[in-house]
Order: sequence, then structure tokens, then C-alpha cells
Amino acid sequence: MKDRIYLFDTTLRDGQQTPGIDFSVEDKIAIATMLDEFGLDYIEGGYPGANPTDTAFFNEKRTRNASFVAFGMTKRAGVSASNDPGLTGLLQAQSDAVCLVAKSWDYHVKVALGCSNEENLESISESVKAVVAAGKEAMVDCEHFFDGYKANPEYALACARAAYDAGARWVVLCDTNGGTQPPEVRDIVGAVIAAGVPGHGLGIHAHNDTGQAVANSLAAVEAGVRQIQGTLNGIGERCGNANLVTLIPTLALKETYSSRFTTAIDPERLLNLTRLSHAFDELLNRSPDHQLPYVGASAFATKAGIHASALLKDPRTYEHVTPESVGNFRKVMVSDQGGKANFINALKRRGIEVGKDDPKLDRLISLVKEREASGYAYEGADASFELLARRTLGTIPEFFSVEGFRVMVERRFDSHGKVKIVSEAVVKLGVDGQTIMSVAEGDGPVNALDLALRKDFGKYQHEIDDLVLADFKVRILNGGTEAITRVLIESTDSDGVRWWTVGVSENIIDASFQALMDSVIYKLMKNRQLAGKIAAE
Repeated sequence: MKDRIYLFDTTLRDGQQTPGIDFSVEDKIAIATMLDEFGLDYIEGGYPGANPTDTAFFNEKRTRNASFVAFGMTKRAGVSASNDPGLTGLLQAQSDAVCLVAKSWDYHVKVALGCSNEENLESISESVKAVVAAGKEAMVDCEHFFDGYKANPEYALACARAAYDAGARWVVLCDTNGGTQPPEVRDIVGAVIAAGVPGHGLGIHAHNDTGQAVANSLAAVEAGVRQIQGTLNGIGERCGNANLVTLIPTLALKETYSSRFTTAIDPERLLNLTRLSHAFDELLNRSPDHQLPYVGASAFATKAGIHASALLKDPRTYEHVTPESVGNFRKVMVSDQGGKANFINALKRRGIEVGKDDPKLDRLISLVKEREASGYAYEGADASFELLARRTLGTIPEFFSVEGFRVMVERRFDSHGKVKIVSEAVVKLGVDGQTIMSVAEGDGPVNALDLALRKDFGKYQHEIDDLVLADFKVRILNGGTEAITRVLIESTDSDGVRWWTVGVSENIIDASFQALMDSVIYKLMKNRQLAGKIAAE
């Protein structure tokens, strides 16, 4: 029979320590819902009473399936459990469980708490008993446990035993500084179990300061621990926490673990892993890490031609698991390292069928490699690649022509004597044999150019009214004032579709205009593809 591993998410509490991240109550509700629907066992919501956001968040229970956990300190030394306001707040929070953080390093007991070792043990024991008496599941995070064990093993073990003997369901061993190594984790967990705290009551909370939070968590499981704490995408203070998005599929898909352990995340739930990871990054308003294991855009990507050829014949040649198992997909990238297999696969995904011996395919490959040598990057600009491919293969209409554009930037003083920068753009387009000239002012030259370009497209205007530029990135490819500039633009529309276009030039305005034009053309082409699908149905 397989042993059950329980998954504990601390994104909303420990993950919020990440620099630049500050969750609102609404953010916390949204994230808790995502985690609950995914199927985790425990969701830690924060520290009620520590700040207005967490206090408001615990006004009601926020999960339907997972155990909702409140986090806080054990009672203070010299104060009874019933008279400690912090502990009282935890007991009154609308949660299923309470996770108490306790000092387990005697150095911290002396310096941080200013009490005796015996008083700290009494605080742990009485606090756990109070949680159990309140009808809540009790667990104790033994802070700095591994460093504490290495400094004074007897006392660290006494803290763990005090928590377990008082009725804690879970005693969680914390590598708070993140410096412990996997062999040390194995040995110390073994010592805790030998001291009388069974593995089915032990958890691991690993930080990533040496890049081994996932490895340390797995080492703890090997040694007998049955609860893993971590965060979505590994966020957390300093270098982050153990990444549950990496741990969960490793436990589920790697036979060394899946043959012995099981979690609440069955194969059907695992299909939502990539979506969960990316949705979380979207909520944080940041780009997903492309090289994140299992869920990253590059996790199942290949550039080298010989790799791509083998991959298309049998994916097992270069994939350790199937991308579909975690909701991701295989990506054979188009680049200057790509062979025919890359291009055929990339075109097929876009609904473009082309024969291996078609001379137009050779022309497209040559053109991509030539343009990438001059600075273009089609790996991150799928829409521009598709447009280039369709133009080369002769399957895209010419919607409009550009007769020219002009951009002016003027620095002047306003009526109050303050400096004012004014950007104005003029764009001339040819649509259905007619010349259309548009003028617009904007917040900078690129914004003015974008507004002027999309101001009047004649009969196509209604088709691009919902087009929105979501992101604009500039990269200087070489030094000097004459440097080559690459512009990458992300666009979206009311259908929720996102696409990326690229432009390259010695002039940043020209590079931007190229990417802007590709964005508009792709939108018009997409509209026709969608209309064709609807008509076919």
C-alpha cells in the first residue's frame, strides 16, 4: 500500500514575503480558490491579527475542500494560553487548522524570545493544547530546526517532542535559512523519528537559498516525512521556497516516488498544473519563467535540428515525461538552429501543411535564418513567424499598404514655464486604392505612432477596435548610438487571444512600426480564420 503525502501550500503567507509582492484580500481570495480547486490538502492563508488584510481574509472560511490554515506564534512566556491575545486571535479565526511557529534553536530562544529553554517548551505545549481544545487541527512549524539541531540536537528534539506529545497533528521541520544539504536532511529527519516523532506526523518546510529546496523536500520524504510545505512557482523571501509546481509532478510521474507514494493530485488534476502556474503569474502581473520544470514554455522545447528530428519520430528521445501529463505542450522552436523537422512541426501547429521537399519550405528556412542573423527572434514572436511563413508560401492577402509615416518629438515650455514633451505621428495608408492619412499625439513617439496607425483603417477599422497592446519590450543588440534595436510587442483582443510580433532596425521607431504592422495584420488574418471555422461548423 502506498504512503500518503500531504501537500501544504504557504503561498499566501510565506510566499507573500517575496520582494515586490503584496496581496490584497481580493488577490488572496482568488489564489485560495485556485489552490482549492486544484486539490491541495492544506492552504495557509496568513497571520490573522498581524495586518488588516490577513485579519479581513480570516473573517470567513475561504476553502471548500482544503483545510484552511491560520498561522501565528505560540503564546508568550509568562502568559497563560487563555490570556495571550495573539493565540486568542488564532483560535477565533475562521480556519480549520492553526499552524504555530515555534523556536527550536536555543540561540533564538535566548536572543529573540528572551526566555529560558524550559519556558519555550512550555509555550509550545500549552499553545498546542489550546488549539486542540478549540476543536482545530494543530501543527507546529519548528523554526530553524535544522540549524538548531546542528547546534544543540537535544533541545531541538525536545521542541519537536513537546509539540507532538501535546497533540500536534504535524510537527514541521523548517530549514528557515535554506542552507541545509540533502544528506543532512535525511540524517536529521531519521534522528527525529528515532526520538519518538513518527514520520506520519512530520512535515518539511524548505527554503531555496542553495537551490535545493525541492531536493531537500524529496530527501525528507525518503527519510519518512509525510507532509511537504511549499509555494506556487517557488515564490518566497530571499531565494524562495520549495516549488510545489515542481514537487507535485515529480511525486506523481517519477516511478521512484509514484510507486511508493500518493498525493491528492490525481492524473486528471495534474492536467491543470501548467494552467495553475501561468494563471498565478498572470495574477502577479509578471511573465512566467520559461525554463520552469514541467510547466515552462521551454520545458518541452528544442532548437537543435537533430534533436527535433528525433523528437518528432519518438518524443521519448528527448522528453523525460509527456508534456500533456502536466497540461503543457511540445514546442519545436523555429530558430537559426532549426532543421526541416522544426519548421514542418511549427507550420503544422498553425494549420499550414507543406511538403518536406517543397522548395518554398527551403526558401522559408533560408529566410528565417537570414533574418535571425540580422537580429530578428521568432522564438518569442509566433505571430510574426506565421505571417512570414504565409507570405513566403503565398497564402496571405495584402490588406493594406503603407505609403509612409513621420514621427515628431518636440520639447517646449507650456504656459506655466514647465518643460513639456509632445510626440506626434502621421501615417499614410493605402486601403482599396485610397490613401488614408491619420495624425495622432501620444505619450511618447511609439504610442503616437500606434494611435495614428490604428486611427483609420477604412473598411477594416471595426475589426481592430478591440486590439490592445499589452506589452512593449526593447532590446539593444549591439553597442553605440547606431545600435541595432529589436522590439517585441504583445497584443491581445476581446477574444482573450494573445500574440507576439517583432521588428528590427537601426531606428527604434522603425522597429516599433514593423512590430505594430505585424500585430494589425495578424489580427485581420485571425479574424478571417475564425470566420472560416464558424462557417464550416
